[in-house]
Amino acid sequence: LFHNTIFYNLQYGNLKATPEEVYEAARLSNIANAIERMPHGYDTQVGERGLKLSGGEKQRIAIARALLKKAPILIYDEATSSLDSITEHTILQRLAEVTPGVTSLIIAHRLSTIIDADEILVLRNGHVSERGTHSSLLSQPDSYYRQLWNQQRSGILPTTITSTTNFDNNNNNDCHKISSSDSQQTNT
Repeated sequence: LFHNTIFYNLQYGNLKATPEEVYEAARLSNIANAIERMPHGYDTQVGERGLKLSGGEKQRIAIARALLKKAPILIYDEATSSLDSITEHTILQRLAEVTPGVTSLIIAHRLSTIIDADEILVLRNGHVSERGTHSSLLSQPDSYYRQLWNQQRSGILPTTITSTTNFDNNNNNDCHKISSSDSQQTNT
């Protein structure tokens, strides 16, 4: 983030965006209410590298920027890792609704982030070891994904994984995700 206002940092995703488009992107990324509670609202200075913002606020500003960019491919690398699961779920639902025709690669360490994936690629020791949907991978008794899922659900394993999403107009705007997990990766 730049040492400038929140509005500028949001609009940086598309410098030609209108104020209304910036406010809508903030709403869709679930940051608008937090901004409006700040003493200077959208004119609040964020400090160098967003020093005055929480990790979750920085992530939501980055998501809003991505929405304003209107790129055909979006890469979300741990874009929701600093968010609680409810906020994360809300944002992911909104992204699915407002980005038809956009391919999104979602890299996430929380398996719950990718349960709606049409396809998950599971990496083990640097190679794809499994491929399928959340349900199909869980239905396989010896699935490494199933093992990770059960460990995360029981709290044994910190939440860790990677995923991809494709929103395709030719497929009823369904959310297509490819997700992967690397057994060598640890939470930081």
